Amino acid sequence: MLPFQPEFPLVAGLCMYMTETEQFCDQAIKLHFIHFNKKMEVVRLPAVSRVAVCGGTHGNELSGVYLVRELQKKKGEKADNFSLTTVMSNPRAVEQCRRYIETDLNRCFTTAILSAPVSGETPYEMVRAQELNTLLGPRGTAKATDLICDLHNTTANMGLCFISSSDSDWIRLHICKHLQMEMPSVSVRYLTFDTEPSFLSSVAKHGFAMEIGPQPHGVVRADTFNTMKEGVRLMLDWIQKFNSGVLFDGEEMEVYTVVETIDYPRDAETHLITATIHPQLQDQDFSLLHPGDPLFLTFSGNTVTYKGTEALHPIFVNECAYYEKHIALQLAQKKKVVVPSIQLKRD
Repeated sequence: MLPFQPEFPLVAGLCMYMTETEQFCDQAIKLHFIHFNKKMEVVRLPAVSRVAVCGGTHGNELSGVYLVRELQKKKGEKADNFSLTTVMSNPRAVEQCRRYIETDLNRCFTTAILSAPVSGETPYEMVRAQELNTLLGPRGTAKATDLICDLHNTTANMGLCFISSSDSDWIRLHICKHLQMEMPSVSVRYLTFDTEPSFLSSVAKHGFAMEIGPQPHGVVRADTFNTMKEGVRLMLDWIQKFNSGVLFDGEEMEVYTVVETIDYPRDAETHLITATIHPQLQDQDFSLLHPGDPLFLTFSGNTVTYKGTEALHPIFVNECAYYEKHIALQLAQKKKVVVPSIQLKRD
């Protein structure tokens, strides 16, 4: 929560005398933030001149595959103030409608893999990661693409998520905020992983994955496809406006950060799973999981409860692709981030 400033006595007074009436206090906080934000210095950032939209990083996540194909049909149409590149990230996996051929491409963008020598024994996806780093990067250099939007689907009930490695990249956060405002019927959230970058989107200066679900792998649903299509359209619209010099006001945003990974219960000898996600938790991504809440239901009919010490938000609950990774779900903390106003930095 933002600290109250003496120069706003009305706001401070409201919260002092209305602490028992949460509705009024919330309004006071919002009023305070508006005044506080007006006093914040506008952050000026370089133009987002080179943009890439990637699909098929996982070859069986079909919304992104078909959207990239649609965008490629319009290749001759150019935006006024940025260039757009479309990439089918893992064409061999797309051709076979498989997540990957030899190894998960979206875990191949670590520094070690990108700098490793290539031989005839190197897995296809590791070679492809280096090719994509050359095409869209190199990562960490001035030549890197300004923004990568990597399109993904999940079988989990995640809505539309921006997945990023940073909670302080104002470009990514403002684009997410734009979608939240323009797509009120869709749950749009911002999720971060505090780990070494290994995703394709990490090649760009401002990269993120746009993950939408639920949708079965190997299937394309009209509603999910159209949500992704609208999300990408709004992202490109925001970039156009930003590069034209539009001022985007700051705001306080919710950000989820992954803090824990939970595997399924397993047999000590066979290592096979002995339980599935509890029915009360299934499809409840981003709800609040409290200590003692049902977590798993064993195949023999027993309930396994959450043994954590704090309430956290479950995500990627029962994701199909994560069975091989020994991940039943992940847990995230929610916090508020003050996002400043931003505008194009003029030369």
